[in-house]
Formats: sequence, structure tokens, C-alpha cells
Amino acid sequence: MNKKKLMRLIEGGETSTVEFKRKLTETHKIAKELCAFANTKGGVLIVGVDDDATICGVMSEKTEAELIRTACDFDLEPPIIPKITHLNLMGLEIVVAEIEESTNKPINLLTKNEQGQTIKRAYIRVGEKSVMASSEMARALRFLNKDDSYSEDDGVKIVIGRNEKALFEYLEKNERATVNDFAKLVNISRRRAERLMIRMMRAGVLQIHQDTAHDYFTAV
Repeated sequence: MNKKKLMRLIEGGETSTVEFKRKLTETHKIAKELCAFANTKGGVLIVGVDDDATICGVMSEKTEAELIRTACDFDLEPPIIPKITHLNLMGLEIVVAEIEESTNKPINLLTKNEQGQTIKRAYIRVGEKSVMASSEMARALRFLNKDDSYSEDDGVKIVIGRNEKALFEYLEKNERATVNDFAKLVNISRRRAERLMIRMMRAGVLQIHQDTAHDYFTAV
């Protein structure tokens, strides 16, 4: 990261791959953003910049960098390795953490429930927000790794039966379908519909998407 590239990112505002933070407080909150970047297309966390892109700087770049490393090491499973840079803009110190798309998805944020039990939740980036991945998206993430260990010729085959044919006909008319749409269409359980759609995704004939409301699948 250099000053010229950093300025371009700041001027472009927050996006699916860029997040601004005025300052860092809790590692847990930072970890959610880092988790979402790692599970999606990677991204850049810029500390010392307000939501409106105002450059305000940080009091201690070492403290902010340490919070980021702690979040990556202890709040995420598996841990991720950020690339952290300190830059001076207009006399103000800025901390930049670059997160690569993980090749070991899903990356989970570790939290504690009221009983003190550890809960694992995956997050993804949807627009400018980091949102919790749905059950089907969380299961699909491991098949969306950057260095995909599977391919169309890895042995994942599908038989185009009545259910699959009905889904493809539905997609021709509606362009997208949720798990619930498919389950109702062919009168099967939601669990079975989800398994079939994930299998079709693995075979390379469907792709999964998530917005802030729900997941949906489209034909490839």
C-alpha cells in the first residue's frame, strides 16, 4: 500500500472491499469486518478515517495495529494474517490492514453465548455491510475458496431428474430461486432442497448469491 493508492481508496468511499474506522475499540467488532472480507473477495480496513471519508488520523498506530492482529489471531477461526501498513497523510497517521480472500473458508467469528459457550458465525460482505452468512451460504463457502479444490471434473456429478428439471425451468422464467422456492416447487423438505442446490452449485450449474434479505441461486 502506498499513499497514492490509499488516497484513491479514501476518495472512493466505503465499498464491498473498503471499510473506514475512525478508531478501533473492541477486537470483536473489528473481527467481524475482517471475517467478512476474508470470506468474500478480500478488502482493506482503513483506520483513522471517518465514515464520510474525513481523514482524522489515529493517536497510536502501534495500538491500532496490535488490536487488528489480536482480532485476527484470537477472534477468528481459522486465524488470518493481515498485511498492516502505517502511512502519514497530511501530517496524520493512518493504519491500513489489507485482508486477502481466504483459501480456507469459511472463516468464523468466535463469540460467547449467555452460557459461556463458544459460538461460530461466518460473515460475508454485501455491499458496504458485513452480514452474517445464512446456513446455506456458510455451507457453500467452503466450495467457493479462491484456490478451489473442486472443479467440474472432480467427480461431483448430478443426475437431471424431475426435481432438477423443474428448477431449471423455474430459473428460465424467474432468473433466481431461493431454497424455499425450490422446496415448494417440487414439494420436498427445505433441508433436501438445500442439499440438492448446493450439490448443483458444486457441479458448476448453479451459483449462490446473498443480499441483506436472503440467499438465492441463479443458473451459471
